[in-house]
Amino acid sequence: MELSSVAPIAAIDQSVEKDQQCVWHHMMQHANHTAPMFIKGEGSYLWNDKGERYLDAVAGGVWCVNVGYGRTRIADAVRDQLVTLNYYAGSGATPIAAEFADKLLSFLPGMSRVYYSNSGSEANEKAYKMVRQIAEKKYSGKKHKILYRDRDYHGTTITCLSSSGQEERRNQYGPFTPGFVEIPHCCEYRSQYGDVENYAELSVAAVEQVILTEGPETIGAIVLEPITAGGGVIVPPQGYMKGIEALCRKYDILLHIDEVVCGIGRTGKWFGYQHFDIQPDIVTTAKGLASAYAPISCTVVTEEIFQLLNDQPQERESYFRDISTFGGCTAGPAAALENLKIIEEEQLLENCVTVGRYLKAQLTSLKDKYPLIGDVRGEGLFIGLELVTDRVTKTPVDESVCMKLVALCCQKGVMIGRTNRSFIKYNNTLCLSPMLTLSKEQADEIVTAIDYAFANLA
Repeated sequence: MELSSVAPIAAIDQSVEKDQQCVWHHMMQHANHTAPMFIKGEGSYLWNDKGERYLDAVAGGVWCVNVGYGRTRIADAVRDQLVTLNYYAGSGATPIAAEFADKLLSFLPGMSRVYYSNSGSEANEKAYKMVRQIAEKKYSGKKHKILYRDRDYHGTTITCLSSSGQEERRNQYGPFTPGFVEIPHCCEYRSQYGDVENYAELSVAAVEQVILTEGPETIGAIVLEPITAGGGVIVPPQGYMKGIEALCRKYDILLHIDEVVCGIGRTGKWFGYQHFDIQPDIVTTAKGLASAYAPISCTVVTEEIFQLLNDQPQERESYFRDISTFGGCTAGPAAALENLKIIEEEQLLENCVTVGRYLKAQLTSLKDKYPLIGDVRGEGLFIGLELVTDRVTKTPVDESVCMKLVALCCQKGVMIGRTNRSFIKYNNTLCLSPMLTLSKEQADEIVTAIDYAFANLA
Protein backbone atom coordinates (compact mmCIF):
# COMPACT_ATOMS: atom_id res chain seq x y z
CA MET A 1 0.00 0.00 0.00
CA GLU A 2 1.28 3.42 -0.93
CA LEU A 3 0.92 6.07 1.78
CA SER A 4 -0.28 8.52 -0.86
CA SER A 5 -3.32 6.31 -1.39
CA VAL A 6 -4.47 7.17 2.13
CA ALA A 7 -3.22 10.69 2.82
CA PRO A 8 -0.40 12.95 1.68
CA ILE A 9 2.86 12.17 3.51
CA ALA A 10 3.06 15.77 4.76
CA ALA A 11 -0.40 15.45 6.30
CA ILE A 12 0.58 12.18 7.99
CA ASP A 13 3.72 13.81 9.39
CA GLN A 14 1.56 16.64 10.78
CA SER A 15 -0.78 14.10 12.37
CA VAL A 16 2.14 12.36 14.09
CA GLU A 17 3.39 15.70 15.43
CA LYS A 18 -0.08 16.71 16.66
CA ASP A 19 -0.54 13.32 18.28
CA GLN A 20 2.73 13.62 20.20
CA GLN A 21 1.83 17.12 21.35
CA CYS A 22 -1.87 16.72 22.13
CA VAL A 23 -3.01 13.16 22.83
CA TRP A 24 -2.78 11.37 26.18
CA HIS A 25 -2.62 7.71 25.19
CA HIS A 26 -3.94 4.74 27.11
CA MET A 27 -1.59 2.49 29.08
CA MET A 28 1.57 4.43 28.26
CA GLN A 29 4.43 6.18 30.04
CA HIS A 30 4.89 9.02 27.57
CA ALA A 31 8.41 9.91 28.64
CA ASN A 32 9.68 6.58 27.29
CA HIS A 33 7.43 5.78 24.35
CA THR A 34 5.56 7.20 21.39
CA ALA A 35 2.34 5.63 20.19
CA PRO A 36 2.32 3.83 16.83
CA MET A 37 0.33 5.71 14.21
CA PHE A 38 -1.98 3.53 12.11
CA ILE A 39 -3.34 4.91 8.85
CA LYS A 40 -5.54 2.23 7.32
CA GLY A 41 -7.11 -1.14 8.06
CA GLU A 42 -8.45 -3.74 5.65
CA GLY A 43 -9.57 -7.23 6.61
CA SER A 44 -7.05 -8.58 9.12
CA TYR A 45 -4.34 -6.07 8.20
CA LEU A 46 -3.21 -2.64 9.38
CA TRP A 47 -0.82 -0.13 7.79
CA ASN A 48 1.19 2.36 9.83
CA ASP A 49 2.45 5.83 8.94
CA LYS A 50 5.60 4.32 7.39
CA GLY A 51 3.60 2.15 5.01
CA GLU A 52 4.42 -1.05 6.90
CA ARG A 53 1.74 -3.75 6.91
CA TYR A 54 0.86 -5.87 9.94
CA LEU A 55 -1.44 -8.84 10.41
CA ASP A 56 -3.45 -7.82 13.46
CA ALA A 57 -3.79 -10.89 15.70
CA VAL A 58 -5.33 -8.92 18.59
CA ALA A 59 -8.37 -7.51 16.76
CA GLY A 60 -7.67 -3.83 17.26
CA GLY A 61 -5.31 -4.14 20.19
CA VAL A 62 -8.04 -4.89 22.74
CA TRP A 63 -9.90 -7.83 21.17
CA CYS A 64 -12.86 -6.07 19.57
CA VAL A 65 -12.67 -5.79 15.74
CA ASN A 66 -14.16 -9.25 15.29
CA VAL A 67 -15.21 -9.04 11.63
CA GLY A 68 -12.16 -7.09 10.48
CA TYR A 69 -11.37 -3.65 9.13
CA GLY A 70 -12.96 -1.83 6.20
CA ARG A 71 -16.49 -3.23 6.43
CA THR A 72 -18.29 -0.76 4.17
CA ARG A 73 -21.72 -2.20 4.88
CA ILE A 74 -21.39 -1.51 8.62
CA ALA A 75 -20.21 2.05 7.95
CA ASP A 76 -23.10 2.54 5.52
CA ALA A 77 -25.61 1.20 8.04
CA VAL A 78 -24.32 3.63 10.67
CA ARG A 79 -24.34 6.57 8.24
CA ASP A 80 -27.90 5.84 7.08
CA GLN A 81 -29.13 5.51 10.65
CA LEU A 82 -27.45 8.72 11.83
CA VAL A 83 -28.99 10.70 8.98
CA THR A 84 -32.43 9.26 9.78
CA LEU A 85 -32.17 9.67 13.58
CA ASN A 86 -28.86 9.91 15.39
CA TYR A 87 -30.07 9.97 18.96
CA TYR A 88 -32.82 9.91 21.48
CA ALA A 89 -32.31 9.32 25.20
CA GLY A 90 -32.78 5.81 26.52
CA SER A 91 -36.00 6.92 28.22
CA GLY A 92 -37.48 6.90 24.70
CA ALA A 93 -37.65 4.26 21.98
CA THR A 94 -36.10 3.98 18.52
CA PRO A 95 -36.75 1.30 15.89
CA ILE A 96 -33.08 0.35 15.57
CA ALA A 97 -32.63 -0.15 19.33
CA ALA A 98 -35.72 -2.37 19.39
CA GLU A 99 -34.64 -4.36 16.33
CA PHE A 100 -31.13 -5.00 17.60
CA ALA A 101 -32.31 -5.99 21.08
CA ASP A 102 -34.67 -8.54 19.53
CA LYS A 103 -31.86 -9.93 17.37
CA LEU A 104 -29.39 -10.12 20.26
CA LEU A 105 -31.87 -11.93 22.48
CA SER A 106 -32.35 -14.57 19.77
CA PHE A 107 -28.80 -15.72 20.60
CA LEU A 108 -29.39 -15.63 24.37
CA PRO A 109 -32.02 -18.22 25.34
CA GLY A 110 -33.54 -17.52 28.74
CA MET A 111 -32.66 -13.81 28.66
CA SER A 112 -35.34 -11.19 28.23
CA ARG A 113 -34.27 -7.51 28.37
CA VAL A 114 -31.40 -5.43 26.96
CA TYR A 115 -30.08 -2.31 28.69
CA TYR A 116 -27.86 -0.12 26.50
CA SER A 117 -24.70 1.74 27.46
CA ASN A 118 -21.26 2.42 25.95
CA SER A 119 -18.47 0.21 27.27
CA GLY A 120 -17.81 -3.04 29.07
CA SER A 121 -16.98 -1.18 32.27
CA GLU A 122 -20.28 0.68 32.13
CA ALA A 123 -22.24 -2.50 31.35
CA ASN A 124 -20.79 -4.15 34.45
CA GLU A 125 -21.48 -1.05 36.58
CA LYS A 126 -25.13 -1.28 35.51
CA ALA A 127 -25.22 -4.93 36.54
CA TYR A 128 -23.75 -4.14 39.96
CA LYS A 129 -26.32 -1.38 40.47
CA MET A 130 -29.10 -3.82 39.61
CA VAL A 131 -27.78 -6.30 42.19
CA ARG A 132 -27.57 -3.58 44.84
CA GLN A 133 -31.04 -2.26 44.08
CA ILE A 134 -32.52 -5.76 44.24
CA ALA A 135 -30.76 -6.25 47.59
CA GLU A 136 -32.36 -3.06 48.88
CA LYS A 137 -35.84 -3.84 47.57
CA LYS A 138 -35.99 -7.55 48.40
CA TYR A 139 -33.49 -8.15 51.22
CA SER A 140 -33.46 -4.86 53.16
CA GLY A 141 -29.99 -4.15 51.76
CA LYS A 142 -28.35 -7.16 53.37
CA LYS A 143 -27.75 -9.34 50.28
CA HIS A 144 -25.49 -6.79 48.61
CA LYS A 145 -22.06 -8.45 48.32
CA ILE A 146 -20.69 -9.46 44.93
CA LEU A 147 -18.12 -12.24 44.56
CA TYR A 148 -15.45 -11.92 41.87
CA ARG A 149 -12.67 -14.29 40.85
CA ASP A 150 -8.92 -13.92 41.20
CA ARG A 151 -7.35 -13.16 37.77
CA ASP A 152 -10.64 -12.01 36.19
CA TYR A 153 -11.05 -8.42 34.98
CA HIS A 154 -14.32 -6.50 34.75
CA GLY A 155 -13.42 -2.94 33.83
CA THR A 156 -11.50 0.20 34.52
CA THR A 157 -13.76 2.29 36.77
CA ILE A 158 -13.14 2.31 40.52
CA THR A 159 -16.05 -0.04 41.20
CA CYS A 160 -15.12 -2.36 38.34
CA LEU A 161 -11.55 -2.43 39.64
CA SER A 162 -13.05 -3.29 43.03
CA SER A 163 -14.29 -6.49 41.38
CA SER A 164 -11.12 -7.32 39.44
CA GLY A 165 -8.60 -9.92 40.54
CA GLN A 166 -5.56 -8.27 38.97
CA GLU A 167 -3.47 -6.57 41.62
CA GLU A 168 -1.25 -4.47 39.38
CA ARG A 169 -4.24 -2.91 37.62
CA ARG A 170 -5.67 -1.99 41.03
CA ASN A 171 -2.44 -0.51 42.36
CA GLN A 172 -2.66 3.23 43.27
CA TYR A 173 -6.46 3.43 42.81
CA GLY A 174 -7.80 2.52 46.25
CA PRO A 175 -9.70 2.79 48.45
CA PHE A 176 -12.16 0.64 46.58
CA THR A 177 -15.91 0.21 46.65
CA PRO A 178 -16.87 -2.01 49.61
CA GLY A 179 -18.90 -5.18 49.29
CA PHE A 180 -16.75 -7.04 46.74
CA VAL A 181 -15.19 -10.34 47.85
CA GLU A 182 -12.57 -12.38 45.96
CA ILE A 183 -12.85 -16.11 45.26
CA PRO A 184 -9.93 -18.32 44.08
CA HIS A 185 -8.96 -18.61 40.42
CA CYS A 186 -9.67 -21.75 38.40
CA CYS A 187 -6.43 -22.07 36.40
CA GLU A 188 -5.70 -25.79 36.54
CA TYR A 189 -2.19 -25.20 35.16
CA ARG A 190 -1.60 -23.17 38.35
CA SER A 191 -3.42 -25.62 40.64
CA GLN A 192 -3.66 -24.50 44.26
CA TYR A 193 -4.22 -28.12 45.29
CA GLY A 194 -1.29 -29.87 43.67
CA ASP A 195 -1.56 -32.46 40.91
CA VAL A 196 -5.13 -33.65 41.42
CA GLU A 197 -7.76 -35.25 39.19
CA ASN A 198 -10.70 -33.42 40.77
CA TYR A 199 -9.47 -29.84 40.32
CA ALA A 200 -12.90 -28.54 39.25
CA GLU A 201 -14.60 -30.09 42.27
CA LEU A 202 -12.03 -28.62 44.66
CA SER A 203 -12.30 -25.19 42.99
CA VAL A 204 -16.08 -25.16 43.40
CA ALA A 205 -15.73 -26.26 47.02
CA ALA A 206 -13.34 -23.36 47.62
CA VAL A 207 -15.97 -20.95 46.29
CA GLU A 208 -18.61 -22.48 48.54
CA GLN A 209 -16.30 -21.99 51.51
CA VAL A 210 -16.09 -18.27 50.72
CA ILE A 211 -19.88 -18.12 50.50
CA LEU A 212 -20.27 -19.82 53.88
CA THR A 213 -17.59 -17.64 55.49
CA GLU A 214 -19.18 -14.41 54.24
CA GLY A 215 -22.72 -15.65 54.89
CA PRO A 216 -24.99 -16.64 51.97
CA GLU A 217 -27.58 -14.16 53.24
CA THR A 218 -25.14 -11.31 52.45
CA ILE A 219 -24.20 -12.34 48.87
CA GLY A 220 -26.26 -11.02 45.98
CA ALA A 221 -24.25 -12.10 42.94
CA ILE A 222 -21.14 -13.69 41.57
CA VAL A 223 -19.47 -12.23 38.48
CA LEU A 224 -17.24 -14.40 36.25
CA GLU A 225 -15.62 -14.24 32.86
CA PRO A 226 -16.55 -17.49 31.05
CA ILE A 227 -12.92 -17.67 29.95
CA THR A 228 -10.58 -15.41 31.89
CA ALA A 229 -9.25 -13.03 29.24
CA GLY A 230 -6.58 -10.49 30.20
CA GLY A 231 -5.78 -12.62 33.22
CA GLY A 232 -4.14 -15.25 31.02
CA VAL A 233 -6.76 -16.83 28.68
CA ILE A 234 -7.85 -19.37 31.31
CA VAL A 235 -10.49 -21.92 30.28
CA PRO A 236 -12.28 -23.30 33.36
CA PRO A 237 -11.99 -27.07 33.89
CA GLN A 238 -14.89 -29.29 32.91
CA GLY A 239 -17.63 -29.19 35.54
CA TYR A 240 -16.50 -25.93 37.17
CA MET A 241 -19.12 -23.62 35.66
CA LYS A 242 -21.95 -26.10 36.30
CA GLY A 243 -20.76 -26.33 39.89
CA ILE A 244 -20.79 -22.53 40.28
CA GLU A 245 -24.28 -22.40 38.78
CA ALA A 246 -25.44 -25.01 41.32
CA LEU A 247 -24.03 -22.92 44.19
CA CYS A 248 -25.90 -19.88 42.90
CA ARG A 249 -29.19 -21.74 42.86
CA LYS A 250 -28.51 -23.32 46.27
CA TYR A 251 -27.77 -20.01 47.99
CA ASP A 252 -30.07 -17.66 46.01
CA ILE A 253 -27.17 -15.83 44.34
CA LEU A 254 -27.45 -14.17 40.93
CA LEU A 255 -25.05 -15.48 38.27
CA HIS A 256 -23.50 -12.64 36.24
CA ILE A 257 -21.39 -13.69 33.25
CA ASP A 258 -19.09 -11.01 31.86
CA GLU A 259 -18.95 -11.63 28.09
CA VAL A 260 -17.26 -8.33 27.23
CA VAL A 261 -14.35 -10.20 25.58
CA CYS A 262 -15.75 -13.66 24.89
CA GLY A 263 -19.12 -12.63 23.50
CA ILE A 264 -20.14 -12.39 19.84
CA GLY A 265 -18.24 -15.34 18.48
CA ARG A 266 -14.74 -14.99 19.94
CA THR A 267 -14.73 -18.57 21.28
CA GLY A 268 -16.68 -20.20 18.44
CA LYS A 269 -20.11 -19.79 20.04
CA TRP A 270 -22.15 -16.61 20.27
CA PHE A 271 -21.27 -16.39 23.96
CA GLY A 272 -18.51 -18.06 25.92
CA TYR A 273 -20.77 -19.40 28.68
CA GLN A 274 -22.63 -21.46 26.05
CA HIS A 275 -19.72 -23.92 26.06
CA PHE A 276 -20.68 -24.90 29.61
CA ASP A 277 -24.46 -25.50 29.51
CA ILE A 278 -25.36 -22.91 32.16
CA GLN A 279 -28.07 -20.26 32.43
CA PRO A 280 -26.94 -16.85 33.69
CA ASP A 281 -29.18 -14.25 35.29
CA ILE A 282 -27.15 -11.36 33.87
CA VAL A 283 -24.92 -11.21 30.78
CA THR A 284 -22.78 -8.18 29.95
CA THR A 285 -21.26 -7.70 26.52
CA ALA A 286 -19.35 -5.03 24.59
CA LYS A 287 -16.07 -5.11 22.51
CA GLY A 288 -17.05 -7.36 19.58
CA LEU A 289 -20.72 -6.42 19.81
CA ALA A 290 -20.33 -3.98 16.91
CA SER A 291 -16.77 -4.98 16.00
CA ALA A 292 -15.75 -1.52 17.27
CA TYR A 293 -17.46 0.34 14.42
CA ALA A 294 -19.42 2.27 17.05
CA PRO A 295 -19.44 2.34 20.87
CA ILE A 296 -22.05 0.05 22.39
CA SER A 297 -22.45 -2.29 25.34
CA CYS A 298 -25.40 -4.22 26.71
CA THR A 299 -26.46 -5.49 30.11
CA VAL A 300 -28.85 -8.34 29.39
CA VAL A 301 -31.07 -9.81 32.10
CA THR A 302 -33.78 -12.40 32.64
CA GLU A 303 -37.41 -11.36 32.86
CA GLU A 304 -37.33 -12.15 36.57
CA ILE A 305 -34.68 -9.51 37.22
CA PHE A 306 -36.49 -7.01 35.02
CA GLN A 307 -39.72 -7.58 36.95
CA LEU A 308 -37.97 -7.35 40.34
CA LEU A 309 -37.08 -3.76 39.49
CA ASN A 310 -40.53 -2.95 38.09
CA ASP A 311 -42.83 -4.82 40.46
CA GLN A 312 -44.50 -1.99 42.37
CA PRO A 313 -45.64 0.73 39.94
CA GLN A 314 -47.33 2.67 42.71
CA GLU A 315 -43.98 3.33 44.39
CA ARG A 316 -41.82 6.26 43.21
CA GLU A 317 -38.58 4.24 43.24
CA SER A 318 -39.79 0.96 41.76
CA TYR A 319 -37.73 1.10 38.56
CA PHE A 320 -34.05 0.98 37.63
CA ARG A 321 -33.00 4.57 38.35
CA ASP A 322 -30.10 4.79 35.96
CA ILE A 323 -29.17 6.51 32.71
CA SER A 324 -26.43 6.22 30.11
CA THR A 325 -26.44 9.34 27.97
CA PHE A 326 -24.87 7.84 24.89
CA GLY A 327 -26.69 4.56 25.39
CA GLY A 328 -29.32 6.45 23.40
CA CYS A 329 -27.06 6.93 20.36
CA THR A 330 -28.41 4.89 17.44
CA ALA A 331 -25.00 4.31 15.82
CA GLY A 332 -24.22 1.44 18.20
CA PRO A 333 -27.29 -0.71 17.55
CA ALA A 334 -27.06 0.01 13.81
CA ALA A 335 -23.44 -1.14 13.64
CA ALA A 336 -24.08 -4.10 15.94
CA LEU A 337 -27.06 -5.35 13.95
CA GLU A 338 -25.07 -5.32 10.72
CA ASN A 339 -22.16 -6.98 12.54
CA LEU A 340 -24.38 -9.89 13.63
CA LYS A 341 -25.70 -10.28 10.10
CA ILE A 342 -22.15 -10.53 8.74
CA ILE A 343 -21.21 -13.17 11.30
CA GLU A 344 -24.27 -15.22 10.33
CA GLU A 345 -24.01 -14.78 6.56
CA GLU A 346 -20.28 -15.52 6.40
CA GLN A 347 -20.56 -18.40 8.90
CA LEU A 348 -17.84 -16.90 11.04
CA LEU A 349 -18.66 -18.99 14.11
CA GLU A 350 -17.89 -22.09 12.10
CA ASN A 351 -14.72 -20.48 10.75
CA CYS A 352 -13.70 -19.55 14.28
CA VAL A 353 -13.98 -23.18 15.39
CA THR A 354 -12.23 -24.66 12.36
CA VAL A 355 -9.36 -22.18 12.03
CA GLY A 356 -9.10 -21.85 15.82
CA ARG A 357 -8.46 -25.60 16.17
CA TYR A 358 -5.89 -25.42 13.38
CA LEU A 359 -4.11 -22.44 14.91
CA LYS A 360 -4.08 -24.00 18.38
CA ALA A 361 -2.65 -27.26 16.99
CA GLN A 362 0.11 -25.35 15.18
CA LEU A 363 0.96 -23.42 18.34
CA THR A 364 0.97 -26.62 20.39
CA SER A 365 3.54 -28.02 18.00
CA LEU A 366 5.78 -25.06 18.90
CA LYS A 367 5.62 -26.22 22.51
CA ASP A 368 7.67 -29.28 21.53
CA LYS A 369 10.26 -26.95 20.02
CA TYR A 370 10.56 -24.27 22.70
CA PRO A 371 10.77 -25.21 26.43
CA LEU A 372 9.69 -21.68 27.38
CA ILE A 373 6.13 -22.56 26.33
CA GLY A 374 4.57 -24.14 29.39
CA ASP A 375 0.91 -24.25 28.35
CA VAL A 376 -1.19 -23.59 25.24
CA ARG A 377 -4.87 -23.05 26.01
CA GLY A 378 -8.00 -21.37 24.72
CA GLU A 379 -11.18 -21.81 22.76
CA GLY A 380 -11.96 -20.79 19.19
CA LEU A 381 -9.84 -17.84 18.07
CA PHE A 382 -8.92 -16.94 21.63
CA ILE A 383 -5.64 -18.59 22.57
CA GLY A 384 -2.97 -18.04 25.21
CA LEU A 385 0.59 -19.31 25.55
CA GLU A 386 1.85 -19.26 29.13
CA LEU A 387 5.64 -18.98 29.30
CA VAL A 388 7.83 -20.45 32.04
CA THR A 389 11.54 -20.66 32.75
CA ASP A 390 11.16 -24.30 33.81
CA ARG A 391 8.31 -26.66 33.00
CA VAL A 392 8.70 -28.64 36.21
CA THR A 393 8.62 -25.68 38.62
CA LYS A 394 6.43 -23.63 36.24
CA THR A 395 8.33 -20.50 37.26
CA PRO A 396 6.86 -17.69 35.15
CA VAL A 397 9.11 -15.76 32.81
CA ASP A 398 9.63 -12.08 33.50
CA GLU A 399 7.24 -9.76 31.68
CA SER A 400 10.18 -8.40 29.70
CA VAL A 401 10.42 -11.75 27.89
CA CYS A 402 6.88 -11.41 26.57
CA MET A 403 7.60 -7.81 25.58
CA LYS A 404 10.59 -8.94 23.51
CA LEU A 405 8.58 -11.68 21.83
CA VAL A 406 5.82 -9.24 20.89
CA ALA A 407 8.42 -6.89 19.39
CA LEU A 408 10.05 -9.73 17.42
CA CYS A 409 6.67 -10.76 16.01
CA CYS A 410 6.19 -7.17 14.85
CA GLN A 411 9.46 -7.47 12.96
CA LYS A 412 7.78 -10.23 10.94
CA GLY A 413 4.67 -8.12 10.36
CA VAL A 414 2.40 -9.75 12.97
CA MET A 415 0.96 -8.04 16.05
CA ILE A 416 0.19 -10.29 19.02
CA GLY A 417 -0.89 -9.44 22.58
CA ARG A 418 0.27 -10.29 26.08
CA THR A 419 -0.76 -9.92 29.71
CA ASN A 420 0.19 -6.31 30.30
CA ARG A 421 1.19 -5.14 33.78
CA SER A 422 -1.78 -6.83 35.38
CA PHE A 423 -0.07 -8.97 38.03
CA ILE A 424 2.95 -8.83 40.30
CA LYS A 425 4.07 -12.26 39.07
CA TYR A 426 2.02 -13.62 36.19
CA ASN A 427 2.45 -11.23 33.25
CA ASN A 428 3.74 -14.21 31.32
CA THR A 429 1.05 -15.08 28.76
CA LEU A 430 1.07 -14.31 25.05
CA CYS A 431 -2.48 -13.66 23.85
CA LEU A 432 -4.02 -14.21 20.41
CA SER A 433 -7.47 -13.01 19.36
CA PRO A 434 -7.38 -12.53 15.57
CA MET A 435 -10.37 -11.59 13.43
CA LEU A 436 -13.08 -14.25 13.14
CA THR A 437 -12.43 -14.15 9.38
CA LEU A 438 -8.91 -15.57 9.84
CA SER A 439 -7.84 -18.04 7.14
CA LYS A 440 -5.52 -21.01 7.63
CA GLU A 441 -2.94 -19.19 5.54
CA GLN A 442 -3.10 -16.21 7.90
CA ALA A 443 -2.92 -18.59 10.87
CA ASP A 444 0.30 -19.93 9.37
CA GLU A 445 1.54 -16.35 9.10
CA ILE A 446 0.96 -15.91 12.85
CA VAL A 447 2.68 -19.17 13.75
CA THR A 448 5.67 -18.38 11.50
CA ALA A 449 6.11 -15.03 13.25
CA ILE A 450 5.91 -16.59 16.72
CA ASP A 451 8.35 -19.32 15.68
CA TYR A 452 10.74 -16.62 14.46
CA ALA A 453 10.33 -14.67 17.72
CA PHE A 454 11.24 -17.64 19.92
CA ALA A 455 14.10 -18.63 17.67
CA ASN A 456 15.59 -15.13 17.87
CA LEU A 457 14.91 -14.39 21.53
CA ALA A 458 18.16 -13.20 23.08
